[in-house]
Order: sequence, then C-alpha cells, then structure tokens
Amino acid sequence: MAVLLGFWRVTVAQRTAEDLFDRSLLAAALAISRDVVVSGGDALLPSTRDLIRDASGGEVFYHATGPGGIYITGYAYPPKSSGLDQADPYAPSVFEATYRGEEVRVLQIKERVTIENLTGDASVKVWQRIEDRQIFARQLAVRAAALMGMLLATLALVVWFGVARGLRPLIDLQDAIAARSPNDLSQIKRPVPLEVLGIVKTLNRLFSKVDASITAHQVFISDAAHQLRNPAAAVQSMAEAVRDAQDKEERNKRIFELVNAARSSARVADQLLSLDRLQQTAMAAEDKVLDLREVVQDICAELGPTVLSRGVEFEFDAPDTPVHVACDELFMTEAIKNLIDNALKHGGRALTRIHVSVAKAGEAAVVTVRDDGKGLQPEQSEVAFGRFSQVEPSDGSGLGLAIATSVAKRHGGLLTIDKVDKGASLSLYIPAA
Repeated sequence: MAVLLGFWRVTVAQRTAEDLFDRSLLAAALAISRDVVVSGGDALLPSTRDLIRDASGGEVFYHATGPGGIYITGYAYPPKSSGLDQADPYAPSVFEATYRGEEVRVLQIKERVTIENLTGDASVKVWQRIEDRQIFARQLAVRAAALMGMLLATLALVVWFGVARGLRPLIDLQDAIAARSPNDLSQIKRPVPLEVLGIVKTLNRLFSKVDASITAHQVFISDAAHQLRNPAAAVQSMAEAVRDAQDKEERNKRIFELVNAARSSARVADQLLSLDRLQQTAMAAEDKVLDLREVVQDICAELGPTVLSRGVEFEFDAPDTPVHVACDELFMTEAIKNLIDNALKHGGRALTRIHVSVAKAGEAAVVTVRDDGKGLQPEQSEVAFGRFSQVEPSDGSGLGLAIATSVAKRHGGLLTIDKVDKGASLSLYIPAA
C-alpha cells in the first residue's frame, strides 16, 4: 500500500508542479504584456522583473514582439512551436520545445494592441526549464515519502508493541508447557486471553484423550501379561511332563494336553491382538459391503465339526434374500466366532444345542446365537461384557464377549443379552447397508 500510495503521490506531485508552473508562466506573460502596452514597448516594471525572477523558484525567460513581429524586449531567439494550431489564436497556448539544448515549457499569448500609429498582434512568450519543474515535483514526492516513512515506522512500532504485549500470555503458556515433564498430562488451568481460550480447551481435550489412551494401553499390557502368564506356565508344565514321562502311553497323553494348552495360549494371544486392534482408530474405507448370510454361513461351516464333535446339535438359519452390511470382515468374523465359542465354553453340561440365525430387524441386521445351556440373563451384561471378567469361572479368557461388544460399537451397532426362559441368547445388531 505504501508503494502504491507513493507512486500515486509522485504522479500527483508532477501534475501539481505542471499546473503551478503553467499558472506562473501565464501570470508572467500577462504582466509582460501589460508592461509592454503601458511603456509603449520600452521597459518592464521592477515588480514584473521580480515576479519573473521568483516565479515558483525557477528561472523564467521571456520574449515580446509588437505588431508585425517587431522585437520589443526579452531574450533573443525564443523557442519555436512546431505546428501550433488552435481555434482561438488569442487564447493562451502551452507547448514544449528545446531552448539552448534544454527541454523547456513555453506559454504564448497574443493580443490586439495599438502602439502609437501601429495596430497589430503583439505576442509574448515565456518559458521555463522542465528540469526546474521536475526538481520541484521531486521535492514534493520526497516530502510525501518521508511522511509515509515516518507513518510506517510508527505503525511498525505500534504493531510490534501490541503483538509483543498480546503474545506475552502465549509465551508464558509455552514456557509453562515446556517446563512440564513428559508424564504430566494434567489440565492447563493458568489464565489466558479470551482469544486463545479455545486453543487451551482443545489442548486440554487432547491431553485428556492422550492420557486416557496411555492409561488404556497400560491397563491392556498389564492385563495381557496377567492373562498370558497362566497359558505360558501351562505350556511349560506340559512340556516338562512330556520330557519326564516314563512310558509311551503317558507321553502321548501329555503331548495331547500340551497341544491343547498351546492352542489355548495361541487363542488368548489372538484375542488380545484383536482387542488391541479394535481399540485403535479404524478407517471407514476398510469397510466393505458384504452379505452377512454368507459370512455367518462360512463361520458355521468352519466351526461345525468342532461343535458337533462335542455332541452338540448345531443349526444355522438365514433368510432367502441377501442381508447386506458395511463391515470389516475380519472383525465381524472374530465377533461371531467368539459368540459361538462363548456358548460352547459356558453352556455347561446342560448344553445340547446351539442355534445361529441371521435376520433383518428394521434398519439393522442381527446375528443371534442361542443355546440351551446354563443360561445368561440381561442383568449380567456388565460382568459378561467386561474384559477379562466371567460370570462363572471357566477355561475361557474373558475376552470373547468384550471383543464382540467392541466390534459392534466399531460398526455403530450393539450386542445384547436377550431375555429367554432357558439357556442364553446373544444378538449382535449391525446397521444394514
């Protein structure tokens, strides 16, 4: 803005100088013309000489002729106009020419006069160096530039002072945060200006989320270490028993127990990894639209032999039309497997039948796993869905239903325990695509 304003001011100064000098030339020409008439062409008055000498601070030249072009007074060989042509010959005319190798600005006036017995046109030319005008214009521009420079310097000083004063609370806040230890994620409570209050609130929310995430990971690591300790100890114990077995039959028995313990340990590790993945932020782009019937049918086909080998009837029921959902197939498979595995492990001796069904309930798709075992009531949801918690002691890890609940929440659904007269019925609801 200062550059644009300076350019504009220089242009205005040049126009102002031209206007002022042209008016001075006109005044000088009229004064000379008056003196020529008054003195009969003999001399100029002292006041006119002073006017010509002091006109706008620059030297002014003049040349006066009488009727018939007779030289009267002034400088000889005045600058000539090139093709000067105007409608009114007695109106003042202004043009630029060269005088003694210098660019000059010339003003010429004519008037009808009578000197003694001679009547004709008298002409007066006055001219001035263009350089004098440019010097004057530059002086105006320099003064304007100096004024703008002072204003800019003042503005810079005011802005520097204002910004420094305004940012002082932020600098204090930065120093306070920098002085914290890496483990200090407590809320920022120091007073701050209203303009940065939103930033502080956002930082506090971020600190809370980071603190909660770190705490959750610490709890997870602690729980995982606790849950893996027992399977690892069991595998070690079984391996030592195989090593110390006295005969082949006992060794084969211990090997079978070792394989089961290893499978149990691997299952717990897989569930822990799944639970940790679910706690991370999942991208919606990973979800695909799938037919839930096919997903559940494949799971039942995979687990069917295991269920039937326990002497438990296994049924699958689904509608004839597709049931589409947008989901992560790996997570959904893990959740449904956990529901079926939960029925097997916690059904007890009374368990004789497991029924898996897929259906649509309004705007949701629902997968229901029902058994006729020991039973599970809705009021036991908090304990049943908690991590590493079980309604009754069993050989499970306590992670199956917690994973299924996390999968449901991750897809915008929920897991419920249905009210049934016998056994247990769990329903996984997922929004239909």
